[in-house]
Amino acid sequence: MFYKISQALIMAKSVTNSLTKKVIQKPDPSHHEIIYDGKPMLTETDKSGVITYVNRKYVEMSAYTKEELIGCTHNISRHPDMPRTAFKDMWSVIKSGEVWNGYVKNLRKDGKFYWVDVYIEARYDENNKHIGYIASRKPVSSITVDEVSKRYKEIICKE
Repeated sequence: MFYKISQALIMAKSVTNSLTKKVIQKPDPSHHEIIYDGKPMLTETDKSGVITYVNRKYVEMSAYTKEELIGCTHNISRHPDMPRTAFKDMWSVIKSGEVWNGYVKNLRKDGKFYWVDVYIEARYDENNKHIGYIASRKPVSSITVDEVSKRYKEIICKE
């Protein structure tokens, strides 16, 4: 009998914070959803995706502390139900200077999850030098979540 290896098993189970050098163990996902209430969620990263800023709402929704998040890559909140190709597409778009928009299922520190509609664009300094990215998030309707979840499962089966 053959078994397909779950994407959850091949995903990194830990993330190392580049500032504190602490290794943060990612939780096993649960089936408990936290509903995002729509207050603004913002993050900023460097060009490699390492978090440099988080607002209070992002800290609250992720269940990580600000100190845990700043210095980690954004994949600290990557849920195993997210197709790798979604992030490959995202990086291609934002590196080209375009704005990326997509639906993302995030994994919280406690294993619970939440859905967001994310917009990511490049950040520039006062000399117009590309220094990183900024991401803003808004809620996703339950109908959209159902449709996107089904599509992501189909994509993961093909990866």
